[in-house]
Order: sequence, then C-alpha cells, then structure tokens
Amino acid sequence: MNPARILSPRIRKIALWTVAVLTALALVLTLTVVWTVRRAFPQHDGALRLPRLTAPVTVHRDEHGIPQVYAETAEDLFRAQGYLHAQDRFWEMDFRRHLTAGRLAELFGESQVETDIYLRTMGWRRVAEQEWDLLGPDTKRYLQVYADGVNAWLDENDGGRASLEYAVLGLQNSDYESEAWHPVDSLAWLKAMAWDLRGNMKDEIARAALLAEGLPRQQVEELYPAYPFDRHKPIVGGGGIVDGVFDQEASPATQASPAPAERSAPAGAGTAGTGVGVLAAEPGEAATAQPTTAVESTDPIVGTATTEMVTALAGGLSRLPTMLGTGRGIGSNSWVIAGDLTDTGKPILANDPHLGPSMPGIWYQNGLHCACDINVSGFSFAGTPGVVIGHNAQIAWGFTNLSPDVTDLYLERVDGDRVQVDGEWQPLETRTETIRVAGGEDVSITVRASGHGPLLSDASTELREIGLTPPVDPAGSPASVAATPELHPDESATIDDEQRDGYAIALSWTALAPGRTADAIFTLNTATNWTEFRAAAALFEVPAQNLVYADTDGNIGYQAPGQIPVRGKGDGRWMAPGWDSAYDWQGFIPFAELPSVINPPAGYLVTANEAVIGPSYPHLLTTDWHYGYRSQRIHELISSARDAGEITVADVQAMQFDNRNGFAPTLVPAVEAAVGADASGLVRSATDLWREWDYQQPAEGEPGTEDGRRSAAAAYYNAVWRHLLLATFDELPANYRLDGNDQSYEVVRGLLSQPDSRWWDRPETEAVEGRDDLLRAVAEAAASELSRDQGDQPADWRWGRMHTLTVRNQSFGTSGVGVVEWLFNADPVSVSGGSAIVNATGWDAATGYEVNAVPSMRMIVDLADLDASRWIQLTGNSGHAFHRNYDDQLELWRTGETLPMRWERATIEAEAARTLTLEP
Repeated sequence: MNPARILSPRIRKIALWTVAVLTALALVLTLTVVWTVRRAFPQHDGALRLPRLTAPVTVHRDEHGIPQVYAETAEDLFRAQGYLHAQDRFWEMDFRRHLTAGRLAELFGESQVETDIYLRTMGWRRVAEQEWDLLGPDTKRYLQVYADGVNAWLDENDGGRASLEYAVLGLQNSDYESEAWHPVDSLAWLKAMAWDLRGNMKDEIARAALLAEGLPRQQVEELYPAYPFDRHKPIVGGGGIVDGVFDQEASPATQASPAPAERSAPAGAGTAGTGVGVLAAEPGEAATAQPTTAVESTDPIVGTATTEMVTALAGGLSRLPTMLGTGRGIGSNSWVIAGDLTDTGKPILANDPHLGPSMPGIWYQNGLHCACDINVSGFSFAGTPGVVIGHNAQIAWGFTNLSPDVTDLYLERVDGDRVQVDGEWQPLETRTETIRVAGGEDVSITVRASGHGPLLSDASTELREIGLTPPVDPAGSPASVAATPELHPDESATIDDEQRDGYAIALSWTALAPGRTADAIFTLNTATNWTEFRAAAALFEVPAQNLVYADTDGNIGYQAPGQIPVRGKGDGRWMAPGWDSAYDWQGFIPFAELPSVINPPAGYLVTANEAVIGPSYPHLLTTDWHYGYRSQRIHELISSARDAGEITVADVQAMQFDNRNGFAPTLVPAVEAAVGADASGLVRSATDLWREWDYQQPAEGEPGTEDGRRSAAAAYYNAVWRHLLLATFDELPANYRLDGNDQSYEVVRGLLSQPDSRWWDRPETEAVEGRDDLLRAVAEAAASELSRDQGDQPADWRWGRMHTLTVRNQSFGTSGVGVVEWLFNADPVSVSGGSAIVNATGWDAATGYEVNAVPSMRMIVDLADLDASRWIQLTGNSGHAFHRNYDDQLELWRTGETLPMRWERATIEAEAARTLTLEP
C-alpha cells in the first residue's frame, strides 16, 4: 500500500482548510481596516442635531466637499462652521493646538520634549491668552460659538470615530483623550502662522553662523546682494510720507522724514559687527572698538562660546515643526487688474500663497452666508472662524508675505536670574512650565526672559551650557582675541569681574506681544469699501502681509499693514548687544505711514514678495526681500496680455501656471560659452537642448512635441544649476548652502561678471579654477547624472522625473513606518515650475530636486461676476485619509486647472452634490 495515497486526501483537506482560514482571516482583517477607516467619515447629507442653534442651518456641498453654509444669524453661522471644520479636520485642529501650546509630547512622547521646550520658551499660547481681553465683543462671541460648534461635534465623536489618526495614535498612546476646544486654541494658531512668516530671522542667524565658521565678512555680504531696483520694480512705484501720512502722489524730495529718535538705518546699509556671529553696530560706526591687532577693520570678531551658541540655536530651531513652511521658497503671488484692462470692465484679483506642502492642505474652502452682514466665500484655516482670503458681495482681497524684519536676536549678558543693561543688573522674568510626556515622567523647565524677549538659548541643555562658558580668563580679561565678543565703543576694553557672567540669546518678535489680528479677520470679512478695508488692515498686526484689494465699484488697491519695529541703533541684519539699550526698539512704524496705493495709473498692482517700495522710503521695512523675479515676470505677463487685448479670467489662470525660469536667460549663454565647441558628445547634445528653448519648465511632454523639448531642456538646465551651486559654494557649511532660489540667482549673476572670483575656485583641487573651468565641470556632471538616471538620449530627459512632489501628512507622514506613511501620504507626482517661478514649486538645491514649497491654493475673483470666479487647493477639503475629498484636487492643481468658485445661491443649490441640515 502506498502511504502517499493514504495521506494525500488528508493533506489536501488540511491545505484547503488552511487556505479557507487564511482567506477568512484576510477578509476579516480587510473588513476591519475598511471599517476603521470609514467609521470616521463624516455625514454630509441628511440631518444632524447641533445644540443651541436658533434656526436650522443648511449646508450645500459640491462634488469636492466644499460647503456653502446658510444661516439666519452670525452666531449660528460660526457655530456651524466650527462643527463642519471638526467634521472634516479635527485631527489637524487638535494637532495644531498641541503644537502651538508646546504640548506635542502629550501626543507622541519623549521624542517631542525638546520641541515643546522651544515652544514653551516662546510662549505662543500664553500670548494668545493675553490677546483674549483685547478683542472686540463680536470677535469674542464668534470665537466662542465656533468653539461650541467644535465641541458639539466632539461630544459625539472620539478616538477612532473622530479620525483614523487617533486609531494609529492609540497604538502607542492608548490613554489619550481629546479635550474640549477653547476659543484661545483658535487664537494660538495665528501665532504659528506668524512664526513661519516671520521674515528674516533665518537670514540673521545664517549671517552670524557663516561668520562664526570663518567666512570673511566680504564673502558673507556677497551672499546677500542688494535688491535690484534697476531691474525689478517694487510694489509701490513712488510716493512718500507727508504730514505723517503716506501719499502715493508725493515725490521723495517733498516727503517728511521721521523724527530722529524714530529713524531707522537706511535699507541696505552695512553694519560693523561685534561678537557672536556678529553683533550689530550703527551704520558707519568705526571698527575702533575692535582690538586693532585682531583682524581687518571690515571683519567682526567672533567669540568661541557665543559662536557655538548661535550654531546650536540654528540647529534647534530648524527641528521645530513647520506649520506653513519656511525658507525663501515660502512666499506668494497676488495681483489685481483694473476694469480698464479686462474684458468685463471690472477688476480681476488673483492670489496664490506659496507654503509648505501638507496633507491635508493648509486651506479649507467654504462659503459663509447669513441674513446678517456676513456673506463671504474663500479660504479658511480649520480651527479658526471666518475667511482669511476671499471675497464678499462688495470686495475681494488677497495676501502675500510682506516679509518685514520683525525679529531681532540679542546677545545678553546674564548672571543667574539677572541681566545686564547699560552697566546695571536687572532681574530676568522667570516662570516654571511642566511638560507632560505620554508614557514618561513630567518634565519641568524654567523659562527666562529679558526685556527683549524669551531667552531661546535656555531651550536646550546644550545651549545653556555653552552660554555659561564665559569667554574670559580668570582675571576677567579677554582670554584671546578670537574668543572675545567685541566691546561696544562706549565700554571699557577690559571685562571686569562684574561682567564675568554667561551669555544668552533673546528673541524680540512682534508676535510675542498680544494684538488684535483676530479682530481684523472679521472686520475684513464684512468690509464693503476701501476705507473699511483699510480699517481692517490696520488691525492686522502679525504676520505683516501685503494686502491687495478690488471692489465691485471698479477700484483696486494695495495696503502694507503690520507691526514693524523702529530700531534705535542697527538695522536688524546682525545680532545686537542686549546690554546696550541704544539697540532697543523705539516703537513701531505708524500705520498711516505704511505704503498704500489706490487706483494706480498703470491699471494693475503686483505683489510677489518683492521690495515694497524704493530706497527713498524713510522707514526700514527689511533688507531681506525676495529679489523680484516672480513679480517682474507677472508684470511682463500682464503687459503682454494687455497689448494683445482685454484680459480675461482664463488669461489670469494661465499666468498663475506660468513656468518660465527667469534666470535661465542669464546662465544658459554663460554655460554655452564655457562649454564651447570642444565639448564631449553627451554635453554637446545636452546643451543643444537649449537651442530655441523659451525657458518654460513643464513637467512632461511627448517626444517630439514642444512640451517634450521644453521639459528635456529644463531637466538639463536644473541639473546644471544644482551642480553649479554645490560646486561653487562648497566651502559653505551644509546647513547654509544656497537653496537655488532667487537669492542664488542674484549671487551667481554678480559672480558671472567676475571670472576670477575666489568663489569659483574649488579648495579640494590643486589647480586654481576660474568661472569657465567650473561651468564646464558642472555641465559635464549634470549630463552624467541625467544619463545615469534617465538614459543617454538627452531628448528623452524630463524635468518631472526629477522634480516630484510627495504630499505628506504633517503628523504621521514622516513616521518612518512604511504602512503608516502609506495610510496618510499621497503618491509622488511630477510637477512643473520651480524655484522663483510664477508657478512656484520650490526645491532645495542642497538636497535634491523634490518639491518643498508650492502654491498652496490658487484663487481668481471676477468682480464683474462673482459666480465666475475660480479656485483650487493643493489636496482636498477633507482631512480623512481615503475619503473621496482627501486628495481629489491634487491632479487638477498639478496641471494648472481650477474649480468654479460659486457665489449665487441658485447656482450653488443647482450644483450641490450633498445637502446637510443642521437642526437645533
């Protein structure tokens, strides 16, 4: 008898049962996952109860989940908006409030303690709490009913029923329970927005750190060129201050200067430096305060201990989560065109803020309509009531970052809990904070603040220990020239025993003083004309934004708002000596003196983070503008469209997706000349791609088509550009490499006219290279890279294969756990555009071609027919992974398409895909 024949049926039966069991388990697992994902999806149709409404509220949603809310009262309207935000985005809201309060460790454990310490030290939540008492009664009421709406939803939804993120969080923090929403939670988010849009603080640290690394002062200055006013127009072409008011018609010769006590250093003025990176000195001050034997008079003296502190501070701040995104890729475009130039005879307003990509997107689209004076549509932040950017029945508005210098770092002399000012010791303000840690012990910290602001150098043990190392010898004299902060001219050349203390770095920042920006949002939403719009702008203190305006009467305008400091000494470009009160802020530029324009003769206005106004303006706004490549291109596009005929909404949509590289016309001829006729076959074929290239950078294109040729040329150009930056500036520390944005454009533009500049030489080689040597080398390196990655046929290269965007969830998207990232992140997509291009898909040349900044939304408002307006955002309105509206706008956004931004109720009702009634 054959044993195999006896066992075979039994084995087959076991195998079949095994397969059946595994299949059943797989089915159960699949159903469990599907149930876990879908149980958090909100109800978008039918009826739901919302307590404390005075009347039913109707919510019409289109196919993309964008709600249009109709209510009888303002209180009902904002209560409903809070409920809808929570329905679609509560995890995002909860994560944001933990971030702004320095409570991330409560969610994610010990890994977030250092981040929480930085955030507690700055005290965003404390400032938001102080703002509550400053707000108007309407604002307080709207914030409260909004919070009531959030909490009404939260009463019925918790844990995994609230969002898939809570189910994942429960795997490591099963004890977490969401707490009620508080109105101050909404205010705190405005601080996070202000932090990411704070201006030049990163540049201030970088300048100090580069000096600390031993780079000569002249070379540091070469990395920060002056704004090219001769080539790129500022936002406001003229005007000046007359009798304390900005007059757009005034000539610079007739404008009144501020009083001497309020006068700031002129834009672009140089500063002699001191200590830590470099401490600020008044423009024109002699370097005689520096030991004359130390260095050339143009170079600052760098202290060892304080140098280490600056470097460590930069590293610590770089690890803070980005809410909106940071760096020169973070900007925006907006422009407004008067009716004289449009096909309808009424203005068209366009806006596309450039922020860091995130999943879900930063914005939430909604319309808010009631029988009261609130009737508005546009982009909101989940967690904050009202509309931030959009239009109402009479006016439309848009934002771009003005980027004024509203932060200063001060080097403080400290001894325990006291700080030195003008030779006297003053007490530091101190408070104790307790950080709760999921799965760990509580952490208690002491936060100290000087009169300038919180001591950021207390935010880590490393920083504090560095600061406590006095750079003097036991006798109180300088240990060495290289290790001594330069003394201010009025101080003794010897540090006495009373000064043998440690050092700390304090942050002065306008957002750390309570203000009324929340009032501005509601005032803006209800403004009906230019005067009321400017009244709202006057309340918009931080972050300071360029505001563009249009109304149905045909007016267009621009207003610069914000709290912008007036300094005593220094211009804010370098760290200031905190022990000298002459460097303190003297107040703020009066709102009436900030640049403002209504109905300019040109018939249009452009803001794209360029200089606000020319150098004759008497106040210092900043010296660290973006350099105007995007704005100048928009000027060209509007002029060209105007010359071709009347400008349409479709024309403006095409402008927003313009992909022309503004620096390629400068660099391409230089590379071609350096390569010459003796180039290798591959490099010759690659540079031939640039023949008749119009400098557009599409992501893709079929072989033989115009877009295919453009994309191939763009791929090679950007590879050359990246290799050029890496090779030219290889002596810079990795954290301070040029990122390839418009600052890099201006730096390289200047160097191209200096073929023997020391920047061209590569220290690792024995030869002394010049400009053409390096250009040839990078052309070869770029061709080799693309040949390796995309094949040896240059015509087949494509920009979009390199320039990709992966939209990641802000909290779990970089967890390092593949399945978790798969749950929440979008798949990579190829994108057009690039850095400092109107379609501003920024990338960092120091790290690669992947996109790190995007037009977070695009909006076009037609003031002749609001129902014909257009909008799009990066991902989708829903914050729920796998929901149909989670990323349903991404492909449209990627290809430059937009959606109808409906306004008329009849149109909204006719196109509604789902209707929800919220009942009392």
